Amino acid sequence: MEDSVISRLSPGNFPFDLGLLPQPVYMVGGAVRDAILGRSREYFDMDFVLPTDAIQVAQQIAKYYQAGFVILDPERKIARVVFPDATVDFAQQEGDNIETDLHRRDFTVNAIAYNPHTQEIIDPLQGCMDLTGQLLRMISPQNLADDPLRFLRAYRQASQLDFTIEPHTQTTIRSLASKITQVAVERVRVELGYLLGSQAGTPWLYSAWSDGLLTSFFPHATEESFSKLAPIDTAAEKLAQTWKPLGRQLQEYIRDTVKTTWWSAAKLACLVHPQPETAANELNAMTYSRAEIKAVTTSLRLLPQLKAGQMSLREKYFFFREAGKVFPTVVLFAFGNGCLVEAIAPVIRHFLSPDDLVAHPTALVSGEEIMISLNIPASPIIGELLTEVAVAQAEGRVSTTEEAIAWAEHLIEGRRDR
Repeated sequence: MEDSVISRLSPGNFPFDLGLLPQPVYMVGGAVRDAILGRSREYFDMDFVLPTDAIQVAQQIAKYYQAGFVILDPERKIARVVFPDATVDFAQQEGDNIETDLHRRDFTVNAIAYNPHTQEIIDPLQGCMDLTGQLLRMISPQNLADDPLRFLRAYRQASQLDFTIEPHTQTTIRSLASKITQVAVERVRVELGYLLGSQAGTPWLYSAWSDGLLTSFFPHATEESFSKLAPIDTAAEKLAQTWKPLGRQLQEYIRDTVKTTWWSAAKLACLVHPQPETAANELNAMTYSRAEIKAVTTSLRLLPQLKAGQMSLREKYFFFREAGKVFPTVVLFAFGNGCLVEAIAPVIRHFLSPDDLVAHPTALVSGEEIMISLNIPASPIIGELLTEVAVAQAEGRVSTTEEAIAWAEHLIEGRRDR
């Protein structure tokens, strides 16, 4: 093994002292794979296999460094220690030796172990050869069937590594695809998040759907649905070049607690039923959050307006009122559905102007001021008056509190004359 690989796997890079680990112990999985590939990581995600006492060792390390500690799987004896710049999982070895453990994993490239005490690479399944060939090869059909999420994980890892799925492996996944419904939707959603969240994931999403892995989750998706994903990726790049603030927003998470970007929400909207209520039911079944569902359904609901072309100031006001924070997804989804830049550019300019009264109205008057000034009681009419005042402000009809109250009075008088 090259010295550079050993250097990248050096215990000096661990977030804890090697002396706290028993002998033997093995680093496995993605960290070993990426070190061999020369892929750098800003945040370490490490996995260790111990013959015995995995949870106890993890607990001792967490206590020593006052790091976070959680037992992930008490039956399989897997625990996690969370450091500021690393997450480290400790698992009990499956079988009598590390070779047996590696034979129970998903793909050969993930079945390579490293002993930090001896600097030895253990590769019984020739995973290093498949890394050189950029191939994802299953260890066995049974290993995949033992956890059907591994089917979808193949497409995700192929996209992240820029690998190809070995043909027999892909054929096996295709034949077992119906078993994906045995997996908790929360776990499926995580893998989908990776694929939706990157441009490299787009062709692999289509491949996963073609191979039957997504039909039960997106029953209304069609060939046309997936044909919209690449244009959305292209549009996102162009938006970032033309309107940099909007491009930055597209990369942001919908919420800190929701690891879905406005960009990936636009792609998700392509895969559900075009009717917002039906789409909401699909996404609810997959336990998407309210914020994610709102981003998708608002995009579906507002698409016809953007497709219709030029809007009046009044129409734009109500458009922005409904779009709200979802605007970046709405616009990107529209581009993926054939809307032209010339048609959408005006609303983008409204959105990117912080003082624009159409996209970002500022209240000239409160409901209480209207009630006091016009001597009228609280009722739903007050909300309607405030809306009409805001529209009049956007249209340039009113610009002061006095004019706003006078406009409200004019509207009330108009109601009385009917």
